[in-house]
Amino acid sequence: MSFSITGKTIIVTGAANGIGLAIARQFADKGANVMCVDTDEKALAEELGDARDEGNIRFFAGDLRQRLTIANLVSATIDAFDEVDVLVNASRHFLPTDALDGDDTSVETLWQENVMTALQLTQQVAKRMIKQAEGQTDGTVGSIINLSSITSRHTRPELMAYSMAAAALEQMTRSMALTLAPHRIRVNAVAFGSVMSASLKASVADNREWRDDIRGHTPLGRIASPTELTDTIQYLAADSSSFMTGEVIVVDGGRSLLDAAGAPAH
Repeated sequence: MSFSITGKTIIVTGAANGIGLAIARQFADKGANVMCVDTDEKALAEELGDARDEGNIRFFAGDLRQRLTIANLVSATIDAFDEVDVLVNASRHFLPTDALDGDDTSVETLWQENVMTALQLTQQVAKRMIKQAEGQTDGTVGSIINLSSITSRHTRPELMAYSMAAAALEQMTRSMALTLAPHRIRVNAVAFGSVMSASLKASVADNREWRDDIRGHTPLGRIASPTELTDTIQYLAADSSSFMTGEVIVVDGGRSLLDAAGAPAH
């Protein structure tokens, strides 16, 4: 069974920091061609270097809520590497929700940023994968991987918008898996618990009580580093998972086991 991604062309969104950055770096180190995507062009350049026209790492800055930006991203990837084999929708945003406030816009905002951008990019990349596979009769054509959260099933009132978006993303994963299976394109997701992403790091920096509470409700007793997700995502990107589609893999240190028994999720 091969976990190799050498030579594959992979688009990673949210690649300027945290989990997305960890994925992009590991994939590049393993020999993949990586197009790193984020809205923060300065952070991309600082983290990934200034080179745009050489090597196996390129970056693209833009607002993926715009369809034209998505089209330009796919074109830039093809111009750089000739094809696209894997898409990792790692870009996620978080907003707290006041569930009884009629003026709260967190649901609409996270629906657009966490669900619709992933869906629209998946649609455009899948079309490209289908086109470049014309004439091929066997083998996997492509792999699409969505990053979700265990809050899709274990939530709190202030996490309503984030939880709704995560649940929708997981159902989108299953639906697109069925849609794209005849084209030999696989669609899976990874739902994670408490990972020291950029947003969580900022949230717990001055809140030791919250940090200790998260650890206390995680059987493995700690918050994961972003790199602890990357091997699972690499597995889904590689041919080793060629018979897996429509699945949501949970990576949470056992957190869901306690949440199912009534402990609060974060």
